[in-house]
Amino acid sequence: MTALFAASTVETNHKSVILAIFAITYLGIAIGRIPGLKLNRPGIALLGAIAMMIFAGVSTNDAVSYVNWPTISLLFGFFVISAQLRLSGFYDKVAAGIAGQLNHPAQFLLVLMLASGGLSAFLNHDIVCFVFAPIVGVALLRKQINPIPFLIALTIASNIGAAATLIGNPQNMMIGQVAHLGFGSYLAWSIVPVIFAMGAAYGIIWTMSKKNLQMASTASEVFSQQSYPFNKIHTVKGIIILVAAIGLFFTSLPKEVIALAAAGIHLASTKFKTDDLLGLVDWPILVLFIGLFVVAGAFQSTGSGDQAVQWLAQSGFNLNAPVNLVLTTAGLSNLIGNSAAVMLLVKIVNLAQPAPYALALANSFGGSLLIIGSVSNIIVVQQAREMGIKIGFWDFARLGIPVTLVILGGLLGWMALVH
Repeated sequence: MTALFAASTVETNHKSVILAIFAITYLGIAIGRIPGLKLNRPGIALLGAIAMMIFAGVSTNDAVSYVNWPTISLLFGFFVISAQLRLSGFYDKVAAGIAGQLNHPAQFLLVLMLASGGLSAFLNHDIVCFVFAPIVGVALLRKQINPIPFLIALTIASNIGAAATLIGNPQNMMIGQVAHLGFGSYLAWSIVPVIFAMGAAYGIIWTMSKKNLQMASTASEVFSQQSYPFNKIHTVKGIIILVAAIGLFFTSLPKEVIALAAAGIHLASTKFKTDDLLGLVDWPILVLFIGLFVVAGAFQSTGSGDQAVQWLAQSGFNLNAPVNLVLTTAGLSNLIGNSAAVMLLVKIVNLAQPAPYALALANSFGGSLLIIGSVSNIIVVQQAREMGIKIGFWDFARLGIPVTLVILGGLLGWMALVH
């Protein structure tokens, strides 16, 4: 009896340590930093994983098993594909072409949103925003047009476009892998709410901004971001490989193997050095995902996630109900970041249809609510600041809140119609 009591006490203490580390890690991710330290969210996630191994007794084998390596491989492969196109000058060429439409602001806004959303569906939407923002911002400043609504539209369209496919952002890649979603079936399901969302976002942003296009103040034209000369041959090569990879996603071949094969072709390049390609890989995102996989996996092993869902259901809040899941996903995406939110929710919700679709679209749509809702939002705001353009919290929220509420409503309407 004494031995059983002692074992039970050890197990309880072990569970308590895991829950404490989990809570501290997610609190740190929500705040974005740890007071007194220079850690950011990827560092916090990695430190949480290390703490799980040191203080919670998570073995190396368990830590490795918690990581969804197909997702990490798929992410890495597409980071390399995106890096090759960036080095080829593809992004800069497209952004410069869009900037040439400025004589007709309404048409410019439409082209900007369609281009950024379309590219974000198949490439790293953070890079799309990173490259587009300075080029578009400088072009608007030179035309004496208020750049704020257009830059906000850029990141909102990028968030919406990323929801269209399973490769639009890291969260969708993970959801697709964990829930075993088909590329074609997901695209067929998501295309209607994405098109509705893009149209609604354009209408709302233009209606609310068309009377405020005159520059409110002067801003300095600072364009310090590195650009790359357009290389037609290697751009064509990159696009062909991207199209081929997407085409193969409709087959039964593992998506991560397809992405890694495409990355391997680019790494064996006669033009770009391996260091240059790998230098553009978003390593912090990979570290964030690996760390969160370990932290969330250890948390799930305690059974606390399932208990929390059951407690919520008994209290009248069924997390697996479509409306509750969509609103929870969107809310958590703005509280702790969309990657951390999805990482947590895939561990505790029932991934039967339509939950994976709701997770994928709600985390992307919800990312447009506030500046902190998406990394791409933060990138655009920071890029704007370097050009002397201040996009404040309310500047973003006055467009982001109505857009997000309408497009989330459209998503819920679509779910009610088809399920």
